[in-house]
Amino acid sequence: MIKSKTLLMTGATLILLGILFGAFGAHGLKTILDETKMNTFQTGVNYQFYHGFGLLFLGLLKLLKPELKLNAPAMLMFAGIILFCLNCYLYALSGVKIFAAAVPVGGVSFILAWVSLVAILRRI
Repeated sequence: MIKSKTLLMTGATLILLGILFGAFGAHGLKTILDETKMNTFQTGVNYQFYHGFGLLFLGLLKLLKPELKLNAPAMLMFAGIILFCLNCYLYALSGVKIFAAAVPVGGVSFILAWVSLVAILRRI
């Protein structure tokens, strides 16, 4: 069972990395990437923020309701960040299509994370 501290630390770390990646994109990549690839990179940053905050929310929820089993939404959010966000970054930077192919799997992970959280919240 995932601990609230793990969720909070993971969420905060991913938000910190989102800030760093966002700054890198805005200042280091603006002159290197075309608009489409820059938008792809920024989409990765945005979704990393949303789901970093989602993990923080899960950590706070776990503090309030320690009996809740939040492993599924937590693991799906984390998987989505790896599969969606990381592959957005890699595709934007490299142009290699295989990275773009994994992005929809990450999107499905995000959707399933929120569906599983809704199912959990309906029971409380």
